[in-house]
Amino acid sequence: MKDTQKEKLEHEERIRCALESMPSEDDVAELAARFKAISEPSRLKILLALSCGELCVEHLTQAVGGNQSAVSHQLKTLKDHRIIKCRRQGKQVIYSIADGHILTMISVAKEHLNCNE
Repeated sequence: MKDTQKEKLEHEERIRCALESMPSEDDVAELAARFKAISEPSRLKILLALSCGELCVEHLTQAVGGNQSAVSHQLKTLKDHRIIKCRRQGKQVIYSIADGHILTMISVAKEHLNCNE
């Protein structure tokens, strides 16, 4: 087999593999939306604070700075994307990470930052 034919077959195999592993358009859109949600700095700080455990809005506000209204707005966005969850405890709403994979992604990203120094 000629090298060009062999290369063509290798490329076709790679294309087939890429097509087979590609999620649906809806899943790609959802994945992009979640990445967008966690990439905003104040939301990322909220997730970093929640990586230590459950917190109410008041404590999150102290941990990340800013005002309660802004933190509440960012919490809503994270909740809408199912990145965090909440539960009621008396008069307080307690927030936590809904999916540990998010913390894994953030941890890997933090490690990558340290590798580039």
